[in-house]
Amino acid sequence: MFRTLINIFRIPELRMKLLFTLGMLCVYRIGYYVPLPGVDTRSLSAFVGSNSGTSAVGQISNYLSLFSGGNLGLSTVFGLGIMPYISAAIIFQLLGTVVPSLEKLQKEGEPGMRKINEWTRYATVGLCVIQASVWLKYLMTPNSSYPHGFLYANTFYHHYTLFWIMGLLALTAGSIFLMWLGEQIDEYGIGNGVSLIIMASIVARMPSAISELAAHTSIHVAGAETHRYGLGTVLFLAAAFVGVSAGAIILEQAQRRISIQQAKHIRGNRVYGGQSHYLPLRVNHGGVMPIIFASSLMLIPNVVLSWLGPYVGARGFFAELFDDLRTGLYSGAYLYILCYVGLIFFFSYFWNTVQFRPKEMADQLRDYGSFIRGLRPGKRTAEYLENVMSRITYCGAAFLAIIALVPTVVAHYMNVSYMITQFLGGTGLLIVVSVMLDFVNRVEANLVMRNYSGLLESESALAARHKPVAAQRPSLAPPGADRFKGSAA
Repeated sequence: MFRTLINIFRIPELRMKLLFTLGMLCVYRIGYYVPLPGVDTRSLSAFVGSNSGTSAVGQISNYLSLFSGGNLGLSTVFGLGIMPYISAAIIFQLLGTVVPSLEKLQKEGEPGMRKINEWTRYATVGLCVIQASVWLKYLMTPNSSYPHGFLYANTFYHHYTLFWIMGLLALTAGSIFLMWLGEQIDEYGIGNGVSLIIMASIVARMPSAISELAAHTSIHVAGAETHRYGLGTVLFLAAAFVGVSAGAIILEQAQRRISIQQAKHIRGNRVYGGQSHYLPLRVNHGGVMPIIFASSLMLIPNVVLSWLGPYVGARGFFAELFDDLRTGLYSGAYLYILCYVGLIFFFSYFWNTVQFRPKEMADQLRDYGSFIRGLRPGKRTAEYLENVMSRITYCGAAFLAIIALVPTVVAHYMNVSYMITQFLGGTGLLIVVSVMLDFVNRVEANLVMRNYSGLLESESALAARHKPVAAQRPSLAPPGADRFKGSAA
């Protein structure tokens, strides 16, 4: 393992890519703490922290900062994070399935994708302006606890318009700068820059979670206890973290392999083709997107109910119904869990319907002269692929729902802070696992390409790969017998 890590820094190109990626992530973390001028960050962070579980604004702020790379709770320059760019990319990805012109551009290859990326950047600027306007309006709205909103009195009374213009430009420029950082990592770094920025934001929360767990943990068995967590709770959290992380890795790597047979072609006296290979179908084809969509929709009832609360009377049928809905849709409640699981299943199948196209896949297999054994090419193959994908999607969605519910259930029934339980599953853990697996694969590809052992390659496999061919398997066949190996296979 240590020899492999040394080999990573022996390759100048790979070393420069890793150092450049690390430098860009450091730039991102520095800008993460640069606040907007004129905002009372102490009051804002105290309000968001005290109302993170009950206030609609607190829930939205925590949700966005979890996987957007921003920090609305402190109203920093990178407050919006990379979320506008991700939203714009998802919008164009979905429109590509229903708009013929976009679908045609997607099939054109690199020139078409370059044009779509240009439109995505323009849409990102528009989304930044809309989201920044909504957030600044909230900051500048007075309330009973904060008569100047979350601005300083001097800013509120004398620089109201100037703060609006400055905040709009700063938040928009911050998101565009993060988009540029991600593209620079893609071009000059190790790649997958936007995902690495989000992962850095999630991993940066881990020291705070460990500190909170250590500060509220007591290992004393007898006597008065003033701490929230005992030794059994800490051991359970550690075991759950290892188990859920292993399950998330298995879910990301799980595949259903369908055997594919290539047709034989006779050219002159030689026979080509006839090899058997497989078609990999991912069990979790939608990745983390079903959880993101489901979590976003589950925020809407809490926001709507919190806004309608002052307009509902204290008594009567509607008041009781309103209280039941607000209690049932609270995070961890039975109705909340049912709706959450149902949305995860729905969006898993929805995302597969949008992304997985069995007819095109069947046509490609037919064009390349390949077929599934026992099935006719064309329509019958497309129906078979669609049925297989539907069955494995059910298993993937069930496993995805379990991983997504672990943090909510542990936080609700074991009275553990959500800052700690967010690393036991859900969106954050799946993003970290998928990004780290992609990072390891990219580093491994660079090492193997230069004849070094990969991160996951054992020493015995490396030694066998570097042995001479004659030493690996001595041939007992007479000279010229290797000419018949292809036809015999």
